[in-house]
Amino acid sequence: MTERRQHSRDKVMLGAVASVNDQGSTRDCVVRNISEHGARLEFGSASGLPDTLRLQIAKKDRSFLARIVWLRNNVAGVAFDTSGDASDLEERLRKSERKKRELQRRLNVLLGNG
Repeated sequence: MTERRQHSRDKVMLGAVASVNDQGSTRDCVVRNISEHGARLEFGSASGLPDTLRLQIAKKDRSFLARIVWLRNNVAGVAFDTSGDASDLEERLRKSERKKRELQRRLNVLLGNG
C-alpha cells in the first residue's frame, strides 16, 4: 500500500472523546496513531459522525478540531486544523460563557427573578 501521508504518525493507544455537535453530544473513541497533523480513530460505531468534530485527548491534555478525511466501518482518518491551536482555547471559552449565561437565565427563572 502506498503511503500518502506527508508526516509519519506514532502508533499509540489513547482514549479520547469526540464532541460531535454544539449541544455537547460526545462519542468515546480510541486513538490508534497520531501526528501533529492527524490521527486514526476507532469508534464503537461510526454511524452518524459529522464531517468535523472536536477531539479531546485527556492523557495529552490537548484538544483538536478535526476533519474526517476517510471513514471505513468504525475507523476514521482525521486531519487536524492546525491553524487554530490558539483559537481552540478561545472557542472553548466562548462555549463556556454561552453555557454559563444559559444556566444563569435558568437559575433566575427558577428563583423567580426573571
